[in-house]
Amino acid sequence: MRVSRTLFRFTVPKRFLLMAGFLVCTSPATSLRGAESAPSAIADDLDVARRPLPAQGGAAHPVSFLRDVQPALTKAGCNMGACHGSLQGRGGLMLSLLGYDTAKDYDALFKHARGRRVSTTAPEQSLVLLKATGSVPHGGGARIARDSACYDILHRYIAAGCPPPEAVLAAQRGKPNDEPVVTKLVVAPAELVLAPGHSQAIRVTAVWSDGAEHDVTPWALYDVRDKMLAEVARGGKIAALKSGRVPATVRYMGQVAAVDVTIPYGAPRPAADFQPRGYIDEIVAGEWRKLGLEPAPTCDDGEFVRRAYFDLIGTLPTVAEVQAFLADASADKRAKLVDELLERPEYVDYWSLKWSDLLRVHRRYVGEKGLESFAGWVRRAVRENRPVDAMVRELLTAQGNLYTSGPVAFYMIDQKPEELAETTSQVFLGVRLQCTKCHHHPLEVWGQEDYYGLAAFFTKIDTKDNKDAGRYGGARLVKVTTKQPKSRKLEMDMPAQFFDQQLALDGATDIRVPLAEAVTASPLFARNFANRYWAYLVGRGLVEPIDDVRATNPPSIPALLDALARDFADHGYDTKHMLRTICNSAVYQRASRVAPGELENDQFYTHRAPRRLPAEVLLDAVNRATGSADVYEGVPEGTRAIALPDPSIKSYFLDLFGRPARNSGCECARGGMPDLSQALHLANGTYLHDKIARPKGRVDKLLAAKKSRREIVDELYLATLSRPPRDDERRTIDQLLAAAPNETEGYQDLLWTLINCTEFQFNH
Repeated sequence: MRVSRTLFRFTVPKRFLLMAGFLVCTSPATSLRGAESAPSAIADDLDVARRPLPAQGGAAHPVSFLRDVQPALTKAGCNMGACHGSLQGRGGLMLSLLGYDTAKDYDALFKHARGRRVSTTAPEQSLVLLKATGSVPHGGGARIARDSACYDILHRYIAAGCPPPEAVLAAQRGKPNDEPVVTKLVVAPAELVLAPGHSQAIRVTAVWSDGAEHDVTPWALYDVRDKMLAEVARGGKIAALKSGRVPATVRYMGQVAAVDVTIPYGAPRPAADFQPRGYIDEIVAGEWRKLGLEPAPTCDDGEFVRRAYFDLIGTLPTVAEVQAFLADASADKRAKLVDELLERPEYVDYWSLKWSDLLRVHRRYVGEKGLESFAGWVRRAVRENRPVDAMVRELLTAQGNLYTSGPVAFYMIDQKPEELAETTSQVFLGVRLQCTKCHHHPLEVWGQEDYYGLAAFFTKIDTKDNKDAGRYGGARLVKVTTKQPKSRKLEMDMPAQFFDQQLALDGATDIRVPLAEAVTASPLFARNFANRYWAYLVGRGLVEPIDDVRATNPPSIPALLDALARDFADHGYDTKHMLRTICNSAVYQRASRVAPGELENDQFYTHRAPRRLPAEVLLDAVNRATGSADVYEGVPEGTRAIALPDPSIKSYFLDLFGRPARNSGCECARGGMPDLSQALHLANGTYLHDKIARPKGRVDKLLAAKKSRREIVDELYLATLSRPPRDDERRTIDQLLAAAPNETEGYQDLLWTLINCTEFQFNH
């Protein structure tokens, strides 16, 4: 086989990495005039000085550390992650990130360093003010102006003797802190539709736990996720730059909100052949009208059959299956195909693979027998179409013998309460809590109390070996115990709580039971899995990354995620119902090809976005196309890659193409980016060459059957791309075969070319 003559196309997607504003210690973001962005923090703060301070009883109220000083320091950028809010602090001063710890910040500013940072008798000589104004050398430069409201607040507070906040007084008295906190941000308007070049100001109101409501628009922090689409000034005025949709983030005193900014692509346009078939199509079509987008046409039958096979059973259709589907003239053949695929044995293999990645099914955690038990439980649950909420409850409340109860493995993969809390939150709710282990989440409302409150549910779990300590194959056990937690944080009086929800735990012998009920009843649960299944089928989640659900990362089409989650819950968390609903929608059946100049991103699902096949699916597809199967050590011959129990089974191909090691429940653990080594392995290596040239492989059998050139070419196309060749491709193929030294090498070259082309390696 000669491969040097053949060219192929290899495209690496672009990625842009934007650093979040809270990590950058530059002038904190926006002009209070609400016009264009100001050139410096000082220029902006001159505007703040012209705004009167909040009044109480007709006079300026006494300055509060919590309500006035903390927001002023945050707006000036003093407690940003790259300044004094970093883990190590700066210049000997360490503040909590974005002012989340009132007592700590008060002590750091006014008590530590022997109180040298303030002078209550001569406030203007306080080091806090001298450094912030740049009057003395300061690593962060000048942060505020002398005639600004920020300066006035700090000066008045120091002149008043730096009265301690309630958090400090409560600690001194040994009593609970009853100081009011911000419980919610109300942003108006919550949605903006702006033409490119237009702008609009927003208003931010902070709602406090004592019922007070304050306009905090000048003091909030603002950011936009994609600065190519929009920008926001320090005072909250949002300007549209380029068509698309982007959230504008608003942060103030531990609370977060987002404004959905839509910049239409043009006037509404009718969809040519788009006929809504249900709520998915109606919602998405409404978004297209709002954005002025026209969807791609419906995909042809060849494209649909290949797509459905890959999405539902992770398997390349055979030549006979493609031919039968293309020949079927019935109007409902696509719906029937979806129903048939959901009952295929490959469905169990493929979706067990998905769940095994999430749950990290691997023998390194549970041993050989434990792997058999855990993997067997996953496969049974998928085969029986067990409701997702029931599966999760079984996992969270599992106890007993690992060999007789597969879900017990959940507590042997992660054993520390903190790790179990992180996994539970990210895998089952789509919420990443990892950063709240050390500090309040900078982009969410979650804090350390949420992290350790969730971890507290897992402190009464004991994992041990049964009798022989595992020496003679004894099973490991998980049971509920009364032992004390080992974590320093958990040794504190940190009550078990499910985020901001206090559960009724009185009388519960196993507090994981009410936790499991709360997790599966949470709106986050249904939204998380609805978003995952949508992403698995359509190629892109409504929320991306799909396991990073938060207020500052809203869905691209919020109404669709709400509807999918509601439908999923209403139908008892039935996975097959969800998959069937999505696959039968007209949105799912859009073509992958777009006209030149049309929308190229996939955020609004006007077309199918091609994505590379997962490693296991691609390897099985190569094996089926060539008629030459891989043999894996330790499993029966004929086992396909999607049915392998765990990644410990060696395969250079699978590791090279991104098979996850199952050491993390994050969706990012699976490599999805094409790279040069992958291209070279298929294009220049001996691996594919040997498969194609192997005796009794596909090419060898076709030649032995004495089929005509047209029949052979058609079968090679159907076996790889699930479609017959186009006329222009036939002409090119005739030239290729005519130039080949012999017929065998010509057909081998053709099959090599088809497998190396983008159309084969991508699901489209």
